[in-house]
Amino acid sequence: MKMSKLLASLLKTAVYIMDQTSEQADRLSDRASNIADSARDVFYPEHDHTLRNLLTFAAGVGVGIGAGMLLAPASGAETRDNITNRVRDISETVKGRTSGSTRNYATGTE
Repeated sequence: MKMSKLLASLLKTAVYIMDQTSEQADRLSDRASNIADSARDVFYPEHDHTLRNLLTFAAGVGVGIGAGMLLAPASGAETRDNITNRVRDISETVKGRTSGSTRNYATGTE
């Protein structure tokens, strides 16, 4: 009988301690959320983000240019010459198809 009363008392004490710990954890969680919300308001105010978006875009362009320079298969002069030659070829092809007495329409079979 005394043992069961002692066991019941220990169990009630353990439940009380766990309940208090749970309440303290909830209060600590609420306080951490409040601190995080106030820090977010300081670092990210609720107004126009145009400057931040512009800086992010500029950083992305810079990273893209840097990666392009590092990974380019040819030098800048060679790349420009290749682009110029391709544009000339395309323009000559277009001029050839549109000039002449008879108009040949592209059939997609060439």
